[in-house]
Amino acid sequence: MISIKTGPLTRERYVQNILSAWFSSSADQERAGRGWYPSAHDLAESIAGDARMGAGIIAALSANKRWAENVSLARQACAGERVGHVADAVGKASRILAGADPESVLPMDRKTGMFFRCIFDPSDPDAVVIDRHAHDIAVGETYGNRDRGLSADGRYALLAHCFREAAMRLGELPNVVQAVTWVAHTDATSGVGTRGVKRTA
Repeated sequence: MISIKTGPLTRERYVQNILSAWFSSSADQERAGRGWYPSAHDLAESIAGDARMGAGIIAALSANKRWAENVSLARQACAGERVGHVADAVGKASRILAGADPESVLPMDRKTGMFFRCIFDPSDPDAVVIDRHAHDIAVGETYGNRDRGLSADGRYALLAHCFREAAMRLGELPNVVQAVTWVAHTDATSGVGTRGVKRTA
């Protein structure tokens, strides 16, 4: 895991890695990244009939799930069907479905809370999702199944700061920089298993 206590040179290296990922993205990848959260916002509204509730449910059920599975689980939850996720995630989704505000249910300074903010309001000037891909982009190394330590407040905040700094230099929203680089990174690593080994089947 990267150190939480980093100096300015290390933080600048992370920012440069993010900028490099941004500038290496193709026009199609940039277009897809720019549209990612607006499309997710529309999807959240269609799933729940209310964008705020839908964004909260999607975020609550997002941990350790690929996007397609995340969406499927959210649809099931909104339809009143049993949801295949850990009890904590299902409980949070259920509370939101029952009328609780997502901000009172989700950890707002962590990935799921930030995911909710980005989906609910794609124009949010501060929110940025730091998932395993964002971590690897900033650090400049694909970790595979190694622990990234993103449950630590300081490590999450450090990487979020680096994305915000890169976004400020680019004149972009942090969530746009995260989404564009996420698209480019996942395209580049598609077919790569959790241990960083290319799948052959």
